[in-house]
Amino acid sequence: MGKEIQIEQCCGELNTFIIEPFVAHNQADEYYVCIYSTKEGDTIYFYEEGGVDVGDVDVKAHKLNVVIGSYPTTEQIKTTLLQGVPDARKTVVAEFVSKLFRVYSDLYFTYLEINPLVVVDNQMYVLDMAAKLDDTADYLCGDKWKVSDFPAPFGRKSWPEEEYIKDLDEKSGASLKLTIINPEGRVWLMVAGGGASVIFSDTVCDLGGAKEIANYGEYSGAPSESQTYEYAKTILGLMTRKPHEKGKCLIIGGGIANFTNVASTFKGIVRALTDFKQQLINNKVSIFVRRGGPNFQEGLKVMKNCGDMLEVPMHVFGPEIHMTAIVGMALGKTPIPNESENSSGIKDNFLFGKHDLDRRSADSPGQKEPTLKRARVEGKGKERRNHAVQFDLYNKDTTCFVYGLQIRAVQGMLDFDCSCRRDKPSVAGIINPFSSNHNIRLYFGHKEISLPVYKSMADAVKTHPDVTVMISFASLRSAYTSTLETLSYSDNIKVIAIIAEGIPENLTKKINKLAKEKNVSIIGPATVGGVKPGCFKIGNTGGMLDNILNSKLYRPGSVAYVSRSGGMSNELNNIISLNTDGVYEGVAIGGDRYPGTTFMDHVWRYNANPAVKMIVVLGEVGGVEEYEIVSAIKSGEITKEVVAWCIGTCGDYFSTEVQFGHAGSSANSTSETASAKNQALSNIGAHVPESFDDLGKTIRKVYREMVETGQITPVPDVPPPQVPIDFKWAQELGLVRKQTSFISGICDERGEELLYAGVPMSDVIKENLGVGGVISLLWFQRRMPEFAYKFIELCLIVTADHGPAVSGAHNTIVTARAGKDLVSSLTSGLLTIGDRFGGALDESARQFSKAFNTGKTPLEFVNEMRNSHQYIQGIGHRVKSLNNPDQRVTALATYAQANFPATPLFDYARKVEKITTSKKPNLILNVDGCIATLFVDLLYQSGSFSHEEARDLIDIGCLNALFVAGRSIGFIGHYLDQKRLKQGLYRHPWDDIAYMMPK
Repeated sequence: MGKEIQIEQCCGELNTFIIEPFVAHNQADEYYVCIYSTKEGDTIYFYEEGGVDVGDVDVKAHKLNVVIGSYPTTEQIKTTLLQGVPDARKTVVAEFVSKLFRVYSDLYFTYLEINPLVVVDNQMYVLDMAAKLDDTADYLCGDKWKVSDFPAPFGRKSWPEEEYIKDLDEKSGASLKLTIINPEGRVWLMVAGGGASVIFSDTVCDLGGAKEIANYGEYSGAPSESQTYEYAKTILGLMTRKPHEKGKCLIIGGGIANFTNVASTFKGIVRALTDFKQQLINNKVSIFVRRGGPNFQEGLKVMKNCGDMLEVPMHVFGPEIHMTAIVGMALGKTPIPNESENSSGIKDNFLFGKHDLDRRSADSPGQKEPTLKRARVEGKGKERRNHAVQFDLYNKDTTCFVYGLQIRAVQGMLDFDCSCRRDKPSVAGIINPFSSNHNIRLYFGHKEISLPVYKSMADAVKTHPDVTVMISFASLRSAYTSTLETLSYSDNIKVIAIIAEGIPENLTKKINKLAKEKNVSIIGPATVGGVKPGCFKIGNTGGMLDNILNSKLYRPGSVAYVSRSGGMSNELNNIISLNTDGVYEGVAIGGDRYPGTTFMDHVWRYNANPAVKMIVVLGEVGGVEEYEIVSAIKSGEITKEVVAWCIGTCGDYFSTEVQFGHAGSSANSTSETASAKNQALSNIGAHVPESFDDLGKTIRKVYREMVETGQITPVPDVPPPQVPIDFKWAQELGLVRKQTSFISGICDERGEELLYAGVPMSDVIKENLGVGGVISLLWFQRRMPEFAYKFIELCLIVTADHGPAVSGAHNTIVTARAGKDLVSSLTSGLLTIGDRFGGALDESARQFSKAFNTGKTPLEFVNEMRNSHQYIQGIGHRVKSLNNPDQRVTALATYAQANFPATPLFDYARKVEKITTSKKPNLILNVDGCIATLFVDLLYQSGSFSHEEARDLIDIGCLNALFVAGRSIGFIGHYLDQKRLKQGLYRHPWDDIAYMMPK
């Protein structure tokens, strides 16, 4: 324990152990049992020998396939699996395996192996077990699992930074992942997107940097600025911890985003880079950036300006270069283009410039086109029969429903429709079970249209019987039930795209089984969807309008592709448009382990479609579906040229287990590795590049050969129609400006944290500013001295209530007893506030201030008011007098005189009180006058305001606001009191009304 040992290629410490009682037994008592999930169901392996010498169980073990949604009977288990078990033990073993399978299924295991399973005196003992749980089912059975934290894989240290990012990921709707591979490595990755993160790691390894790669990770799903900042800060902290003699390089990469605002995410990265400026200089860090997607021009500008400020080498590129071209630059394998060569990637006003109809692939200088590996094994062509997937999933007249109120995605689809010159919108309606039937306004080109929103799927299908596609944005928790409901309308709906990621595998398999029975094609789960240029696009596929135009998705090309990754599908749109005449159709089948349709389903469609001339497949590590393509090419079922690459080759270089971005990106055997798949595809005659870095050049090479041999006639390009963009998005891009309708100077909720007059809410709480501090910020737009906060709170306390008899409380009580709600009752009370009740503070402040500031003596002021027949506001009380002083006034005066720098106006008011009480003892300075004069003193004496600012605050009514805020507390109390006492409707008694009828 605690010593480093080596197991095969991996070194590490054994520091986690399971201790269990010893079970005495014989070799004949040991058995082997294993259950694992497949796309079709589950498979149980059983062998009558167990232990370390069990051998090749794939060959030796008995096998029982269990179809989806069923459980094996004990009789099936006995007959199929237990031939080698003694009769005396068969029943007990069969019952155990039956119960084991039920636990496996009900608790969402995906793999469970027991070796050995020991039977002694008909008692079962599990001596060793390995298992995998489907963590996406945590919301269904997390309480039943009761799993403690698992240790890190053998050979890899558990880092607190990894735990921090994991915690950040769990609290976020975005995806944030970090795995430390070699903390002393010089190549650090900060990559956006699950598929892209794997590809960048692949390329580093393929170009000879496997020993230098420091980390694997991703940020995706539109993380906020603060989340991106925390993620970037964590990586930079690790990277700059220890210098490297050759310096270090940071690769900030990613594909072309579908909907993530690139500029927004880059702001968080720029903040982190700025914080680490000196550390970056000290560690001789060079930074390489490549990104595309919504607002990428602004994002690249921000990053380029950051590089100038940091004084470190930073090279910034957009989608004009191949996605992983920066890896070769960072490793010194390829030269870095001059600034002028890259200028087109960050030009301004791209939406209002001329559309570039003649884009060409930008080769990295010094690189040659790859030599194609061609070993096509010719076979007799045959047609695939009884296939669930339709020949054409959609056409130019296809319409769909969108499940979920995804306005931005729907508007993007309508903009795509216009760029394709469709006659009518592709979206017939939205289904949102959380609202009633209504209509929303959207744009179809320049025209504003009304789109129906249905609460019920039944209503939607009944109203639009010609709709054939459902695009489901249901959450991972509701996607299963909503998809089952959609499948009940399989006579209408023939294609369902499930966008949600993280649906439990057991539920996904049930969906797929039912869809196959009903001849419905499922795209997803965990997908962005697909696109058929010139016809139809699913949700956010293809990104924003600028990318649709740049990738020529407004008209069909000759190349069709299928990918797992949704983010990489957009990159494929770009690669194919740069190197061919464009995309005919593209589908992202989804990153989960069991997508509804497979690579082969779509490759078969493409092969059968005469409009598709060549096929591109972007596979992944994990699963065996790519071997179906191998078999189909070998048999001659697929006859068209196939360019294929499987991502995840970096897994061969990592000595410990790394979970890649997609749930399905995990190799359970050698055949599931990306390298094995690439080799198999190459051997059978598919065009397989040396690495993803060469994918674009391989596609171009095949395309040009097909053009030269007459197999492809390039599709002529046509300019797309002018499609307007939404004002809000244009404003965000800085293309337009408009005058705002409102100005707010007190609160800002747009950022990561609520701001009160520029002060973050966390600081308000941390500094214990209290209610007085919050009023200071929201009413006066600044911090005031602490004594001011306490005085404001004291004012609220003394004005909170004055009994049920006063007019405001009375009105509140009567309204509450009439059965009205809280807001109505409170408003009824507040409407009584005025000069006669509670509203005298402002006028009192004005009267006393005017007299004091003009130099009148207290006696002159009193005489002037009497001669003009005016009451002095703030003087006089119905009940209180010199002999019965108001304790509220006493408390306020005592606090102010002990804490205020000076109280000149209050002192003046006290002198006025001496004159008025000499005539009548109840003409005292009341609570209104006390608060008014003291608050004026506070404004003038606190040092927080100029005389002009203080005067303006008095004029606009801030003092009455104190009474309104304070008395609202009491009015609410009266409302709650009446409801608690269950008081009925109030009717004023007759004997308290003087009826004076006219004669």
